[in-house]
Amino acid sequence: MSPQQASVQSQQASLAPRQASPQPHQAHQAHQAHQVSPQPQQPPVPQATAHPGSAGEVPEGYTPTERDLPVIKRGDTVINRGDTLQVEVQEMPEPPPAPEGNSMGPLYVVGDVHGYLDELIAALAAEGLIDADGSWSAGNTRLWFLGDFTDRGPDGIGVIDLVMRLSAEAAAAGGYCKALMGNHELLLIGAKKFGDTPVNSGAGTATFQAAWLLNGGQRADMERLEDHHLQWMARLDAIEEEDGHLLVHSDTTAYLDYGDSIEEVNDTIREALTRNDADEYWDLFRKFTKRFAFRDDSGPAAVRELLDVYGGTRIVHGHSPIPYLLGEVGSEYDGDDDGRPVIEGPHVYADGLAIAMDGGVTMAGKLLVCQLPLGN
Repeated sequence: MSPQQASVQSQQASLAPRQASPQPHQAHQAHQAHQVSPQPQQPPVPQATAHPGSAGEVPEGYTPTERDLPVIKRGDTVINRGDTLQVEVQEMPEPPPAPEGNSMGPLYVVGDVHGYLDELIAALAAEGLIDADGSWSAGNTRLWFLGDFTDRGPDGIGVIDLVMRLSAEAAAAGGYCKALMGNHELLLIGAKKFGDTPVNSGAGTATFQAAWLLNGGQRADMERLEDHHLQWMARLDAIEEEDGHLLVHSDTTAYLDYGDSIEEVNDTIREALTRNDADEYWDLFRKFTKRFAFRDDSGPAAVRELLDVYGGTRIVHGHSPIPYLLGEVGSEYDGDDDGRPVIEGPHVYADGLAIAMDGGVTMAGKLLVCQLPLGN
């Protein structure tokens, strides 16, 4: 994770490790350029009886910390929690075809990236959305990121720089590249703004700094975080609707607490972030760490409640890794390959009303980039 230049105009430099070997399938040969030398042992974080984002006890489905994630074997190779998988792209596909007339192009969504820049580059290239130089090549295609760009992986700031640059390039080509606010964006903003300032967690005091470190915060990301990154994150929408797909980051109904329309939810959250109130930030972060609202028997009803209020016929979310939604990875996971799901694409569930897009890249899964509607 090499330092970046402060200006937006120098975002191209975030892809510098690839310039000598532009082919997507060679992107991982430059992985060490994105790695950070092992950090000294972190100072101990004050221990509490509950996760810092909880209100009294560990909230249902809180975002697991890096230390919670399992060690996974693939064949005879042990893949540790921080390892980056090799993702090979055999050849550059053709860009998505542009529709006739003045209509917008096809719609794509990207699941949680969590700092895995090389995997993101390979996945976008595999869909023909970027070229061998990492530049937008999809014309008037529409691309939505579902949030969580940083933490756990090696180059979160590089991911943000890439998304910001692609946004400008896509707009110039007649398409767009947009992004939603994830709980890790809220966490990173809070850690930068408030640090060790105590906040009321509902179970005593906590701090954003402690929560950020527990949830995979990377010191190199914090060192490279600039004002333009913070401003960009703070302006992100929390919820949007495209072609009948209601796009959100978290599989929670907490969005209903912030308004009865998409516009009201986005305005309310953006206004809250301008007030620089640590407790208000914390409440946002706590609510958007919740998950699994659509998973069980009551899941279809929860999805329908959101669709009835905000529109759309299906909800598309990130946040909860698909292996967790399938119940195959968690506290009962024993490290064996037997029964471990192989994530190859989105998970459709809740009577077909919900599409999960977090393939679990932080746990040796797959970074998902998919066109909507799904071909099912």
